[in-house]
Amino acid sequence: MKKLFAQIIKFGFVGGLCFLIDFVISTALFHILINTLSRNQATAVGGFFGFTISVIVNYILSMKFVFARKEDMSRKKEFVLFLILSVIGLGINEVILLICSTIYDNSAFLTSVFGDTTWFAVSKVIATAIVMVYNFITRKIFLEQKA
Repeated sequence: MKKLFAQIIKFGFVGGLCFLIDFVISTALFHILINTLSRNQATAVGGFFGFTISVIVNYILSMKFVFARKEDMSRKKEFVLFLILSVIGLGINEVILLICSTIYDNSAFLTSVFGDTTWFAVSKVIATAIVMVYNFITRKIFLEQKA
């Protein structure tokens, strides 16, 4: 149990760092693109690039510090599997961001309380929390050496 708790702490640290990378990139791109694209397009583009860059960093750090590599799995196969799981996570991330954006667009209350950038940030936190749980479970199942 102590090993699992330590692993969750490491995962949280790596995830927190990658969240910051994702958050800064996606929010900056959203802020830049909102003047030339629709809210949904700026959300999708910002979310995609932030998530993609953070996945690369996450792979490197996760396989070095968090998960015990499977000895019988090549690094190429490991990365491809990590990437497939991450693309599924990206899909979950994008769907949640677009649902939040649609809710915002259709709520006079939310649009009166939050600005576009603040609502995007709230949406990003919600999406990240859900995808983080998915990521830990799937990586533990598919990528980690069984003890």
